[in-house]
Amino acid sequence: MFIGHFGLGLAGKKIAPKVSLGTWLMAVQLVDIIWPTLLLLGVEKATLHPELGGSRTIAFTYYPFTHSLLGAIGWSVAFGVAYRIITKSSQNAPLLSLAVFSHWVLDLIVHFHDLPLYPGSTTYVGFGLWANLPATAIIETALFVTGIVLYFTSTTAKNRKGRLIIWLLIILLVATHLYSFWAPPPASIKALAWSAQVQWLFVLLAYWGDRNRTPKFIPPSGTSPDLPAPPVRSAIPSLPV
Repeated sequence: MFIGHFGLGLAGKKIAPKVSLGTWLMAVQLVDIIWPTLLLLGVEKATLHPELGGSRTIAFTYYPFTHSLLGAIGWSVAFGVAYRIITKSSQNAPLLSLAVFSHWVLDLIVHFHDLPLYPGSTTYVGFGLWANLPATAIIETALFVTGIVLYFTSTTAKNRKGRLIIWLLIILLVATHLYSFWAPPPASIKALAWSAQVQWLFVLLAYWGDRNRTPKFIPPSGTSPDLPAPPVRSAIPSLPV
């Protein structure tokens, strides 16, 4: 699962338009953003099997701190708390925590049995949708396209940058996704970990592009995002003309 995660991040703008798209993408990809650094440090481990090809090329042999159920819950809570401290607002913190946890839920659907329940767990879960590439592609594409539609129907560009940067982001995400299917296997685990750092570029582009766009509607606190705010009645009586 790759662009499917980003699709949920794009859709988040519809739910909480005050939150930057960069923050949404960081949330939905947080564990995958942290994972390559832990891989470089030797804290988590993976093995390459180029002879198997496809989704079985990379075997995630040890990543309990980022991809276990308990780890995902921990990162979800930590991200929500960090957002609340930085913004001094708790309004959208729970939504961002759910966005972080959504990564594990989607991974559960596509991964083979390699997701531990907690560090040290001998029980691994995963529904293995990756074994059916057409089904995986349909689900990921549906999530991504839905996210794009919701994002563009929820925001409008302030200027040319607001249009071009977001489309550049979308093109890069699609190109990276397609490249992963036809590219040769990584030369080493270190090469894999360094290449995965490109996700920071996606986050930065999202912050930059979203800064040059504005939400079409920001619901007042306590109102539904789908309903307009109630009209404010003037306390001054109208005078006859």
